[in-house]
Amino acid sequence: MAKRPSWVAVTVLALVALLRPLQAEAALTVFQTYVGNVGVSTDGLATLTGGGTVSASVPVGATVLNAYLYSSMTPTTTAAGGTFNGNALVYTPLGANNQALQAYRADVTSIVKPIIDGGVGGIYDFNVTENNSNVTDGEALVVVYSLPSLAVSTVGILDGFTQTTGDDTAINFSTALNPAEPGFLAEMRLGIGFSCCGQRSNITVNGTLITQNAGNMDESGIASNGALLTVGGFDDPFSPLLPTYDQDHERYDLVPQIDAGDMSIAVHTQNPSNDDNIFLAVFNITGRGGVNEPPPDASVPEPASMLLLGTGLAGFAARRHRARKPQ
Repeated sequence: MAKRPSWVAVTVLALVALLRPLQAEAALTVFQTYVGNVGVSTDGLATLTGGGTVSASVPVGATVLNAYLYSSMTPTTTAAGGTFNGNALVYTPLGANNQALQAYRADVTSIVKPIIDGGVGGIYDFNVTENNSNVTDGEALVVVYSLPSLAVSTVGILDGFTQTTGDDTAINFSTALNPAEPGFLAEMRLGIGFSCCGQRSNITVNGTLITQNAGNMDESGIASNGALLTVGGFDDPFSPLLPTYDQDHERYDLVPQIDAGDMSIAVHTQNPSNDDNIFLAVFNITGRGGVNEPPPDASVPEPASMLLLGTGLAGFAARRHRARKPQ
């Protein structure tokens, strides 16, 4: 006679079954965190011609830790594809929101690292092609590097998709922040897909609304499916506080929202119109921090760079309305 499972086993199985769909629906979550003498470059590309150039700005003497290429898609069942410097890309899907907006990520470290390591420093260009340009809104390149002369910093990469109720991120530090310290840096850069024509997102930092206009098709200037992308890049100016739609470049200086003695930075991103997709958020902040997790122990010596991988669970509520996009 078979043994009847205990109520504990039944409860565990039920919880596992409940968690499975939540894991599949995780929204904008931590992909990687680097702590050490590290920096980051970001750049975007959007085109209707099926290809173009995306760049990285890396100082001389730096060593590439990782490089990732993101592809943002319009609502489609077609998967991302293409090449990077002539190499076929293998993309990982990051999940779709309730509007079928989806982004993909490809690890291009093996292509970028040999070009930049030992290079002359400055701006490096890479060629990108798209398999389906009419449904691919564009790409974002993220390159994380180490350089001994850099101050100890935290670089965090979050990716996925926009949750309809908004996404929350907390960067927690092992020692108090001092924004008046010479060279102190705290910035955030976003990648937003399928955005144009007044569609926008809100960003709140430590309780202060810094923009209601994150979005637009800055990378192309073309209001057409296949070119609706904006990425805060190394060559973009910081967006002013509460910028207009055209003034918002998806690159933000967080220093004014930080008080001396703060031990954390809280960021809330939300797309109230429910028609854009914040698929990427990149942070670069002076100090030893943990992104959506406790900070590293300040008393324990760390290598020049340390990689921490984090994941999160999040659900999202289905909504059916979104603004029309140009066809």
